[in-house]
Amino acid sequence: MNIAFFLTPKSELVTLDEHITIRQAMEIMEYHRYTAVSVIDRKGRYVDALSEGDILWHLKHKEGLIFKDTERESIDTIKRHRPTASVSINSNIESLIELSSSQSFIPVVDDQNVFIGIIKRSDIIHFCIDKLGLKDTDERIA
Repeated sequence: MNIAFFLTPKSELVTLDEHITIRQAMEIMEYHRYTAVSVIDRKGRYVDALSEGDILWHLKHKEGLIFKDTERESIDTIKRHRPTASVSINSNIESLIELSSSQSFIPVVDDQNVFIGIIKRSDIIHFCIDKLGLKDTDERIA
């Protein structure tokens, strides 16, 4: 099965440029109520995802940091607590299912590693429920 079926395209998403400030990232994430956002470079290539937890751990371990400093420090200085793996648009559904056990979304890239969108864990779960024949039934997996 072509995983493009599950794709939420980049045009419908919020992404972060890898060189914006921590403060800008926090403002964007708060406004959109996202707990994690894909980070892309200026050529549109996927870098990683940035999570609220990544920001919090960074702030906690930055001795002497005051909030005003977040307006000058770039998000590319933040170490990722748990890297978010991407998949190629040519990947199979099995690789999505495996990654979805540890990631709430899976970034999708083309052959040049250019970010083209994400696949949400909830979409993968709905697909699995449908394939297992559990949709619109009272059956439960034992």
